[in-house]
Amino acid sequence: MSLKLEIEKLVYGGHGLGRVEGRAVLVPFVLPGEQLEVEAVRETPSLVHARPLSLSQRSEFRVTSDCPVYGECGGCQYQHIAYPQQLEYKREILRETLRRVGKVAWEGPIETISGEPWGYRNRTQLRIAKRDRKVIVGFLEAGSRRLIHASQCPINSPGLNRAHQALLEMAHQRRFPQFLNEVEFFTNETDVQLNVRGTGQPLSKTFFAWCGETIPGFSADEYIDYPAGSDMFRVDSRSFFQVNRFLTSKLAEASVEQAEGGRALDLYAGVGLMTLPLARKFGQVLAVDSSLRAVRSLQFNAERAGLDVKVVNLNVEEFLPSCEEGFDFVVADPPRAGLGPKITAELLRLRARHLALVSCDPATLARDLAALTAGGYEIAKITFVDMFPQTFHIECVVDLRC
Repeated sequence: MSLKLEIEKLVYGGHGLGRVEGRAVLVPFVLPGEQLEVEAVRETPSLVHARPLSLSQRSEFRVTSDCPVYGECGGCQYQHIAYPQQLEYKREILRETLRRVGKVAWEGPIETISGEPWGYRNRTQLRIAKRDRKVIVGFLEAGSRRLIHASQCPINSPGLNRAHQALLEMAHQRRFPQFLNEVEFFTNETDVQLNVRGTGQPLSKTFFAWCGETIPGFSADEYIDYPAGSDMFRVDSRSFFQVNRFLTSKLAEASVEQAEGGRALDLYAGVGLMTLPLARKFGQVLAVDSSLRAVRSLQFNAERAGLDVKVVNLNVEEFLPSCEEGFDFVVADPPRAGLGPKITAELLRLRARHLALVSCDPATLARDLAALTAGGYEIAKITFVDMFPQTFHIECVVDLRC
């Protein structure tokens, strides 16, 4: 069934929203103000998911993507939007989501930190498969398990694209292991880590030796050193680290630049991206993370920098109930699921006078902010850091005071 509609706005998730006969219609790869014909692909009584067929009115902010697989690959949703307007749409979506989900009506400015919108990623996942006797190396199609072949990615760094090309060449050779179906590359643009994410059986030492001969900068070491700001971070292949090579240090600065006092607490500390700058500001810093690998790297990074940090290897939800009050500053960078009710309750109990909350999901952020503001915190500042250009993802830092 085809429908004609006008797009009212973009919503979180990469879709445009229009309405037909009282039903909301979600369409990918469109812009507000555009008029078009769409085809319904999935329907409920109140919602239609559709794909665009033809445009009768185009937005002035529409641009042509140079990526040959844009629209098929599930990685990007905004390559058809001029980059300055991407930033504006994301600010609008963030503000609207806070209001709709959390009843958080932030009327103040949303400061924006952005960088180079292409070639920014330092980490990528690649799938490998055979289809019709052809080797396919690339990325998954949006909303499916179908593999889209690609020889490079415009949002990946040059180092990642060199590794991608090398893997593609290897995959076409007979000695490539047929049971290897997914890998992850992580790079500092000098060294390249390979993390095996999908394989039917263990890989031989011969394979990794071949990688060393073929993949530029390939490192067989468990760790690589990654520079961010004035610090150097040892990162292992399975530890979380921010993916934007241009803005990682900017995110850390935005999170801790206003911090001051005697004692600081870093929750979900990872390898210490925010812990190290905090240790230069505070007499006592306590860092908490559930990953033993990350904690070991954090301890190494702090010692190498000559900084005194107490590190705890525990899940944050397990750690906080036994944590004593007395922190002047708390920074929390939780996963996409956010803090949740138990952790927000503990933060309200601790009641640090200054709390910085880092979020990569506006909906869970709205839920957490609703609880924190109801408990006595006030939002002092919201900073949007565009860690994921060309995509719908929104990273921000909320500065809360009590």
